[in-house]
Parts: sequence; C-alpha cells; structure tokens
Amino acid sequence: MLRSALIASAFLLIGTGYALAQAMPANVMAMNGALMGEKGMTLYTFANDKEPNKSACNGNCANVWPPLKAADNAKDMGDWKIITRDDGSKQWAYKGKPVYYFAMDKAAGDKSGEGRGNGAWHVATP
Repeated sequence: MLRSALIASAFLLIGTGYALAQAMPANVMAMNGALMGEKGMTLYTFANDKEPNKSACNGNCANVWPPLKAADNAKDMGDWKIITRDDGSKQWAYKGKPVYYFAMDKAAGDKSGEGRGNGAWHVATP
C-alpha cells in the first residue's frame, strides 16, 4: 500500500513538473529559485513597471536591461503574456511583470542586476 502511494506521488510530481515546464516560453526555465532565459541568463523585473503588462524601460534603459523578446508567432501561455513595447516590439511578461536581462551579467547564473537602480531591479522568481 505504501509503495503504491509513493509511486503515485512520484508520477504526480513528474506530471506537475512537466505541466510547469509547458507553461513557460521555450527559452525560459526555472532554476535555483530564479527564472532564466537563453543560455541560463538571469531574468529580472523592474519595480517602475507600475502598470500590469506595460514596460517602463525604454530607450537607453532597454540597452542596459534588454527585454525578453517574444517571437512573432508566440502565444500567451498561463502566467506568461506577450506585451507590446513602446517601439512596437514584443516582450514576455510574467504575472503582469515584463521581464528583462541585465547587460552586465556575463555568465549563466550571474545575478549582478539584483538591487540595481536604488533597489528597483529584482531577480524574477517563479
């Protein structure tokens, strides 16, 4: 009986993990409590993005904090929504918060953007 319960629990965890993986854009993963984009680069949120699904980081800000771009054929999925930036390009937002990379992060897992901008930038978490 206990063995059956353990096996059922394992399948439930595997299924849940698969469902979570399916609810993210293809180039995003959750690792060590953070959301990571391509090549394991950390994603961030910006406290000055006050309006849900609207980026306040444009112009030079977007050079330092490049948005997580959405492909032209991408579709909303779960908590992930595609938003239109001021320049007309598409960006991913997670739970209403646009997500960005930090240009000074150089290697997978770097989190040097945490707390920048007087504490306005934070590692995006699942």
